[in-house]
Amino acid sequence: MKLEEGWISGIRRVPSPHVNERPEGDEPCLLVIHNISLPPGEFGGPWIDHLFSGMLDPEQHPYFAKIGHLRVSAHCLIRRDGEIVQYVPFHLRAWHAGVSFWRDREACNDFSIGIELEGTDDVPYTDAQYQALESITQLLMAHYPITPTEITGHSDIAPQRKTDPGPAFDWQRYRDALNNTQERGE
Repeated sequence: MKLEEGWISGIRRVPSPHVNERPEGDEPCLLVIHNISLPPGEFGGPWIDHLFSGMLDPEQHPYFAKIGHLRVSAHCLIRRDGEIVQYVPFHLRAWHAGVSFWRDREACNDFSIGIELEGTDDVPYTDAQYQALESITQLLMAHYPITPTEITGHSDIAPQRKTDPGPAFDWQRYRDALNNTQERGE
């Protein structure tokens, strides 16, 4: 896996219009893990791509009428089978965090990368998703000043509004895998 102008080479790209430049001097130093399923609790289908590309048809599902107006994006999505889809190059600001706060800073979109896992708070994530997330994380840590202590969940930066990636996400497994990779010098 390698980066070319902020894009992971060799993966599917669905460029989002919901993106802009980061504030001058800001670079990604925080990784935020999210979850998403559209419609809620359902996996597969084109709906996440449609939401992040501004093409979600509110007529396709009653829930879509509630969210079709949103202008949101993430840098990447990791589907249940481990497929990685990228919507926004990492050096640009995706609109994934909303009103948010991390340590002493507000507006986390300015300095973070958002990775969505196709899932819900209470359905276990797949081995393929953990493997893809670990690979992306290692790539990002090699290119940006992101450290294991600067990786968090959406629930931690917007605790009054969000619960994802939820209790089904195995933080210990993810952090152990990152530590093992660092110890091997990868």
